Amino acid sequence: MHIAIYTGASLGLDPAWTDAARSLAGTLAEAGHTIVYGGGARGLMGVVADAALEAGGRVHGVIPQSLVDAEIGHPGLTELEVVSGMGPRKDRMAELADAMVALPGGAGTLEEFFEVWTAQMLGLHRKPVALYSPHGFWDALEELLDGLRDQGFLGEAAREGLITARTPEGLLARLAAWEPPRPRWG
Repeated sequence: MHIAIYTGASLGLDPAWTDAARSLAGTLAEAGHTIVYGGGARGLMGVVADAALEAGGRVHGVIPQSLVDAEIGHPGLTELEVVSGMGPRKDRMAELADAMVALPGGAGTLEEFFEVWTAQMLGLHRKPVALYSPHGFWDALEELLDGLRDQGFLGEAAREGLITARTPEGLLARLAAWEPPRPRWG
């Protein structure tokens, strides 16, 4: 499987996020999955790429030319695909991926996550979308999503279709068992 990883271009303040990113990437690589990610060498993005490569895995980066020009691209990937901008980057990552997973990160991670999850809800793709929440990183977001569901702004099928996991093994098990929800429109 090709698994798109959305995560921070910084490390965050807690070393637990680095450890969790390294553990997940190593586990995915050892299980034979290819990592698809934003192509950067910095932050948790770089940790994910390095850990997967160290575990003998394949890593396909997709990066805009502007970030290559700024020397942010990872030089040692299995493949580094250069695209014209951020929109084409997101489109290409979603196209390549069989599943999409958000690790700890900030605004960019959230934007990428919500775009692919919304596309799943609308039936634009039938691929699993997950929040990988080591040490409860995404707990507050999950509470917000539950509140949106409880207030009638998010359908039960959409909420149930979103995978959440706290361990690499839990994520792999949930991905293997995932069945696509019925699209909201259609």
